Amino acid sequence: MQCSENSGEQPAENNRKSSFFQSFVHKFFPTELKNREELVEVIRDSEQNDLIDQGTREMIEGVMEIAHLRVRDIMIPRSQIVFIEITQDLDACLDTIIHSAHSRFPVITGERDHILGILHAKDLLTCLRKDAKPFDLLSMLRPAVVVPESKRVDRMLKDFRLERFHMAIVVDEFGAVSGLVTIEDILEQIVGDIEDEFDEDEGEDIRQLSRHVFSVKALTPIEDFNAHFQTHFDDEEVDTIGGLVMNAFGYLPDPGEEITLDGFKFKIIAADNRRLIQLRVTVPTKNIEKIEHATETEEPTE
Repeated sequence: MQCSENSGEQPAENNRKSSFFQSFVHKFFPTELKNREELVEVIRDSEQNDLIDQGTREMIEGVMEIAHLRVRDIMIPRSQIVFIEITQDLDACLDTIIHSAHSRFPVITGERDHILGILHAKDLLTCLRKDAKPFDLLSMLRPAVVVPESKRVDRMLKDFRLERFHMAIVVDEFGAVSGLVTIEDILEQIVGDIEDEFDEDEGEDIRQLSRHVFSVKALTPIEDFNAHFQTHFDDEEVDTIGGLVMNAFGYLPDPGEEITLDGFKFKIIAADNRRLIQLRVTVPTKNIEKIEHATETEEPTE
């Protein structure tokens, strides 16, 4: 495995970029901004004044946010990584690839902390030819890039771009594998979820199924969940209800697993290898009564 290192600095180019950025800021923000909060306020004012649209504002805020995130905040946890054993034959490797639908796989020997390299699924195509050489998995492996959990996400993105790799193995302070991170994980922090065929159709974040049972998207902001259900879940460490539930589990749970928080029973309905997608929430009676009372109070009188 090889460690990720930053490329050498280019002072002249950096100075040009810095001057351009300063000119850009002075042109559009003539008043000196004292902190990040003021910049966010200006950006949101720009949206309200139709200078930028909502998507642009969210992307700008996403770019700002990744500077405050660490790789550990967005990585795919160790328990959800699909590994390939160096002893697997060609058919076994193909079965793993087909079943997981991934394109890159850490290859291990025995223990999961002993990673020999990364297998690209496309590299197996040559093995399917009639005149293919005998299958030798070890010779197909590419170096595994290793990064610490504490690495800043914005610097991770820079490394992905400059060094032209798409996946890195994440290790803890003791050198044990704790997860992996891909360039897609970072891009989703900026542009939102990059949907695939496994993602559900758009719809309401919170949908009532019966008096006590609700279908809730895992990406529902905790603030919105609290407002809807009259709760006070903390949103200091995580922003979404899915993040709150995953933190409570301590790992990425599988569909069907349940956990109860402050009387609310959360059941995992859908998840992929990196995040929760859909939850089913059973709400205690006291909160249902609060919701119903609030709804009755808000109804306009004739």
